[in-house]
Amino acid sequence: MFDITKLKVPFVDREPSSISDRKEILKRLRDFFIEKEDDLCHVLNLDLHKLSRTFVSFFDTTIIKQQPLGRVLIIGAWNYPINLLFLPLIGALGAGNAVVLKPSELAPETEAYIARVLPSYIDETVCQIFLGNAEETKKLLDEYRFDHVFYTGGENAARSILSQISKNLTPATLELGGKSPVYVDETADLPLTAKRMMWAKALNAGQTCVGPDYVLCHEKVLDNLIKECIEIVKKFYGEELEQWADYSRIVNKKHTARLAALLQNTKGEKVFGGKIDLENKIIELTIVKNVQADDVLMGEEIFGPILPIITVSSSDEAINFVLKRPKPLTTYVFTSKNDIQEAWKCRTTSGSIVFNECIMQLARMS
Repeated sequence: MFDITKLKVPFVDREPSSISDRKEILKRLRDFFIEKEDDLCHVLNLDLHKLSRTFVSFFDTTIIKQQPLGRVLIIGAWNYPINLLFLPLIGALGAGNAVVLKPSELAPETEAYIARVLPSYIDETVCQIFLGNAEETKKLLDEYRFDHVFYTGGENAARSILSQISKNLTPATLELGGKSPVYVDETADLPLTAKRMMWAKALNAGQTCVGPDYVLCHEKVLDNLIKECIEIVKKFYGEELEQWADYSRIVNKKHTARLAALLQNTKGEKVFGGKIDLENKIIELTIVKNVQADDVLMGEEIFGPILPIITVSSSDEAINFVLKRPKPLTTYVFTSKNDIQEAWKCRTTSGSIVFNECIMQLARMS
């Protein structure tokens, strides 16, 4: 009898099964086909008049031939308007496709330069550049059928795109964001942890999809971690916001105002930073402690230079916190304990998991 509640879901109700356990399950499935072959042939004959001897025709020589998909749409993102546009373009062109390339309109100077210069390098029969906003992109998807869509960006736009292309069953590759957690336990090298974590948070002013979104810090090292983080930020940039010449800007005033509203409405305690220059689109790298799970900072992905810190008493508490939320793009764990690393590998799931580093997974090209 059907009872979906009996399913034990990996990472929710149990750890993922071992390879040997999975092999055993498949062996039992093989036993089913071997032991019940006659019965299966009989019921197939009753339903469809299938004959067992026709199975012989399934055995023949086959080959696999790689082919282009056809017409591909690539929609880039504003936070890395070169990398996130051209990396998928290289793959699409290398596979022999015809590409419609859509740079982000939120990085207008980069968009205009690509549209002006790239056509002198890539033939127009191979790559066409489409300029437009979200509404104009919707019209493009309505008017033309694509064989594949590659999109990098936010979840809301992704849902809209999937809704449009689903009528043609168009396959899509979506590279979305998410709230990537950092867990810091009591055995972590705090100066090194602070240096790597704050560098990653400051990178592109926090506008990096795999950047650390929030910290789950063991209560024993909370104060020392915050102290180390503040010291490293001052060392990176100086004491005052006006000194931060090498610090990236927020993409536009709309996003700057969104981040400013988060800082205004959080119930956490700001222990460093918080200065805002709306005109110049600058938000100081900000650390907020005593943040609760239902705080405004723990809603959508922050995508900016604000780092909330939640206090936990154990690795288990941190793992359970992460498991109750949507799957993150990346999980970062700072610990010197091998068993803690193993627990995070076995009990959590994310696009990637990184130990004692931040963002360096992007350096791996294989």
